[in-house]
This record gives sequence, C-alpha cells and structure tokens, in this order.
Amino acid sequence: MSLSERLDQIPPSGIRRLFELASRYPDAISLGIGEPDFDTPPHIREYAKEALDLGYTHYTPNSGLQMLRGALAGKLRSENSIEADPDRNIMVTVGANQAITLALAAFLRAGEEALIPSPCFVTHKAAVTIAGGSAVEVDTDESGGFSISSESLSRAVTKKTRCILLNSPNNPTGTVLSRKQLEEVATVAVEHRLRVISDEVYEALVYDGNSHVSIASLEGMADRTITINSFSKAYAMTGWRLGYIAADPASIEKMVKLQMYLDACPVAFAQYAAAKALGDPRSRKATESMRIEYQKRRDRIYSLLRGIRQFGVSKPGGAFYIFPGIGGMDDLRFSEQILEKAHVAVVPGSSFGAAGKGHLRIAYTVPSEKLEEAVSRIERVLPGIL
Repeated sequence: MSLSERLDQIPPSGIRRLFELASRYPDAISLGIGEPDFDTPPHIREYAKEALDLGYTHYTPNSGLQMLRGALAGKLRSENSIEADPDRNIMVTVGANQAITLALAAFLRAGEEALIPSPCFVTHKAAVTIAGGSAVEVDTDESGGFSISSESLSRAVTKKTRCILLNSPNNPTGTVLSRKQLEEVATVAVEHRLRVISDEVYEALVYDGNSHVSIASLEGMADRTITINSFSKAYAMTGWRLGYIAADPASIEKMVKLQMYLDACPVAFAQYAAAKALGDPRSRKATESMRIEYQKRRDRIYSLLRGIRQFGVSKPGGAFYIFPGIGGMDDLRFSEQILEKAHVAVVPGSSFGAAGKGHLRIAYTVPSEKLEEAVSRIERVLPGIL
C-alpha cells in the first residue's frame, strides 16, 4: 500500500475540526486545543535572539546540535535515570509528533501491530498507519482512572505484535502510570519481545506530590525502549517545534537517516536556545510555576464537573486534560451542541479511539475564571440538549 493510500485511511482530526468550528464564534471559550496558555519564558526567548546574533542560521547535523544532545544526555541522566550517549543514543527532532513517526518507521514492518492503550492521542494511531503498521487499541480501565493492565496487554498480543505505544502522563485522560504499573507493562514487553515507544511529553506536569517514571529506566528496558519527549509542554515552546528521542544506536541511525531526507534538521537557533535553557535554573522555576497553576486549575475544573449530575469524572494525575463521561450521550453531537448553544469548544472523546466514546476531552489551558464561565454556560444549556 502506498503512502498516499495510507493517508486516505486516516480520518481528519476531531481536535482541529472543533477548533475550526469554534472560530465562528467570537466569544467562544476554547477548551479544545492542548496548548499551554503561557508564553515561552523570557530567558529562553533571549537565548534564541542570542543564537541569531551568533549566526545559528545554518544547517545543523541531522541528529541535532552536539551542544543540545550533550545537554539532553545530562537531563536524561539526572531527571529520568536514563543513560544515553549524546553521539549514539540521542537525536533532536521537529517536535514529538514527528519523533513518533520516525520511531515507528525505524522498525515496524508492513502489517505488523502496535498496541496502544485507549483512549489515546490522535497522532499515535495515525503514525502507526503512516509507518505501514496496524494500530490495535487496548481498552483501559475507566473505573481505575484509565489505567492499563498487563492482562489486557497480554490478551491483545498476536504473532504480528511488535510494540507497545505508551503515553504517560496521558493525553486525553491525564492518567499517570505508577512505577508498579510500568513494571507490569515491562514484563509483558520482555515476555513477548516487544519494543516500547514511550511518549513522555507531559512528564513535567504531574500533581499531588507524585513523580514521573520513565519506563526505559526499569531493569531490562533500556535497549528495548524508544523514549520520546519535547520542549513544547514543559517550557511552553509549542511553536518552536522541538523534540528529542533517546534510543539504541541502531534505531537512532535509522531515524537520523529518515530525518535527513524529511527535514534535514530542526531549526538551528531553536536548538541553541533549548540547550541553554536546559542548563539555566530559571527554566526549572518557570516549569514549576506553570505546573502549580495547572494543578490549581485541575482541582477547580474537577470540582465544577463533579457538580454536573449527568457527568462522571476521574481526577487526572497529570498533563492538562480532564476526560469526563457524559452519561451515555453521543459525544460528537454533545460537543457540537454545546459549541452552538453555549459557545464552549471541547473535543469529543471518540476522537481518541473507541474507548473514548461517550466522553469529552477538556483542556484546562485557560485561567480558572474562564473554566468557571465555560462550565456555567454548559450547565445553562444542558436541559435543552438532554
């Protein structure tokens, strides 16, 4: 099957669709796009200006600037307990979305399967299709906060299964997998000789005193795991399009080759700014300030949604999403109705896989007063929708 034919199989993004519809209403409150409402910290912007003045306007190595790969090796060691050689185990990418496609293309063969806990981020299934594989959704346990069990994963394994694609903290549910849960996933991966692609872009946004754990740091998982991350969420750098991958040398070599023909390299001055940001203590302070604010918003939106009798809601442990159930109502119709009647944009849960049906993804990336106004609007129009 050609790439053109694979693209025909991928449905349009439900996220973008609602975003475009929301643009028709000037007073709309958008809780749809998962983007920080904070600007990139000033000192990181200054580093980008410094890079331009220093002449970082040319191609870099296909794997990224050595100074950035070196800084990332230190970050991975200190924050993720991952040992990575900057010259053999790390590459810089044009965002995490591209990184996921590169990772799958490095080893997935035509028709092979990738297990994806569902609900799942829209890019994950699409990337599997683009790479020529088949995405297999594995339902999570909603009553357990959308956690994945080793039993569910094991039942889904077939002779065609090659990998498990994880996302913790999770988009769209906000679920954070504990060390014990990750150890269970690792056991399945080792038993069935599977790779793990671990999307950890929300690692800095974990609440209630809990910590993020990288599955590559667990025993026996270093060479089996492709770890993907980015600067978009932790540093509010979505528009900079800068991500990175840590993996075994053979996989990195293949992914660098593909990046060479796709993009050549990420933007040079953005890489310089990111490298400097990693070594600047102001970056950690800025990230922590955002995390604290997101946790306050998480607490507020959770409290507000619990007050809606028709909704069922789990308290998310990370990221900046909450994923309420809407009492068996059609999520696509419901999201369209509240946009039309209340001018509030949310994403229907079915956009995130079959297990998301009957839910909404709400991004709390607006100030608390906006969240309160949005829920108030929904409550006002709810009798006319039911």
